[in-house]
Amino acid sequence: MTVKKGEYSISTDKERLDLSFVHGFLSKEAYWSLGIPFEVVEKSVRNSLCFGVYHGEGQVGFARIITDFATVAYLGDVFIVQEHRGKGLSKWLVEVIRTHPELQGLRRWVLLTQDAHGLYRQFGWKDIAHPERYMEIAVPDIYKKKV
Repeated sequence: MTVKKGEYSISTDKERLDLSFVHGFLSKEAYWSLGIPFEVVEKSVRNSLCFGVYHGEGQVGFARIITDFATVAYLGDVFIVQEHRGKGLSKWLVEVIRTHPELQGLRRWVLLTQDAHGLYRQFGWKDIAHPERYMEIAVPDIYKKKV
């Protein structure tokens, strides 16, 4: 699937993704995945529904969905590079993801964010209604420990 808006496009074609670009951002700039190895990014892309954001032919953003395509979806690794922020690309990306035909009728969407609550609230996300039901195993700085 590819959608266009002006000079920009969003595509789910994994062959078009620049994995070095994605890895570079996630490993060096994304607070949630600093130090992530290339092999981990590559495996995560292979096992997710990915959305690349492009300006012409160059990639400027990314997001991925981890899902069973029936009941639940986890949105992760969402970013637009600094030079292209402030143009509504994050909103457009989330809109394209939320309206993707294969992601309709899901019972639950989840995500984690430190600083983009306002963006996601515009598309229906809310604070967890029953946090007492949620559990996690978190391994902070896992990528910093692997040398």
